[in-house]
Amino acid sequence: MSIKQSDGRTIMSEAKNTVEAKNTSKVTRKDKGTSPLKRIGIYAVIVLGIFMLGFLPMWFTARERANERDAARRELRVRQMQNRLASAALDARRGEYEQARTAASDFFTDLRAETDRTQDRALTAEQIERTRATLAARDDLITLLARNDPASADRLSDAYIAYRDALGANQPMQTPAPR
Repeated sequence: MSIKQSDGRTIMSEAKNTVEAKNTSKVTRKDKGTSPLKRIGIYAVIVLGIFMLGFLPMWFTARERANERDAARRELRVRQMQNRLASAALDARRGEYEQARTAASDFFTDLRAETDRTQDRALTAEQIERTRATLAARDDLITLLARNDPASADRLSDAYIAYRDALGANQPMQTPAPR
């Protein structure tokens, strides 16, 4: 219902204005709400963010531990080679030349493999250079041991001392500090 005024304008009745106002407010409420798909997307982003907050510190810790493990493995390879050479020298002193020959052969094989490595080397370039003289004596030492020559014990002891000095083994092993 409308009422006409003297200046020619039409005024709507209060009832019609109230109904239109209610209809308008319903429409705007619908537009302000988010769709279920959009809500799921927002929740997924939030969950992913929380997951990453927990995952990244764990990943950094695991990476650090893997580096420590690799360093320990390199140090172990060096010490195992040193023990094989020491074992060969002791066996030769005791007159067990075949065991000494096997241990010496294993040492020289491992040392050659270590010097030929291109990645994850246990020896530095300087240490490799210092061990070249020990590697050069390989054939002579193995031959002496195969002949059961008592002079092989002294030569193996000299090779052991040269290897130890090449590594700088008079210094204590460097291990990571405990946390």
